Amino acid sequence: MSGPRYDQPTIEPETALWWDAARRGELLVRRCAGCGRAHLYPRPFCPSCWSEEVSWESAAGTATLYTWSEVHANDLPPFGDRVPYLAAIVDLDEGPRLETTIVDATEAELSVGMRLKVDFADAGDVRIPVFRLA
Repeated sequence: MSGPRYDQPTIEPETALWWDAARRGELLVRRCAGCGRAHLYPRPFCPSCWSEEVSWESAAGTATLYTWSEVHANDLPPFGDRVPYLAAIVDLDEGPRLETTIVDATEAELSVGMRLKVDFADAGDVRIPVFRLA
């Protein structure tokens, strides 16, 4: 029996549609019909008002850089083979914050508040959202 795969996310029933959309190059958020707020990570209720009236919607794929860190050491597979990389938190235009990576940029090019656009990187059986300079 093999151990857990650290290079793949755990896809659960409530996140499967999100991962399917990512495979197609589409970023989704959940929107609450009760309070109108969007949220990520995908879950079956609104984290703001606890309503279960949430539905999927396409995100614009644009964001603002909130913060970042250039990672030079990471001993968890597969990240050790990817250093250095730019780990970041972005504010999607729809409101939610998303943990991600910035690709095809250097740390010197980054500044808080700069505009970014989503792209998708192949990661084994899935595609994951990453961001590029807009």
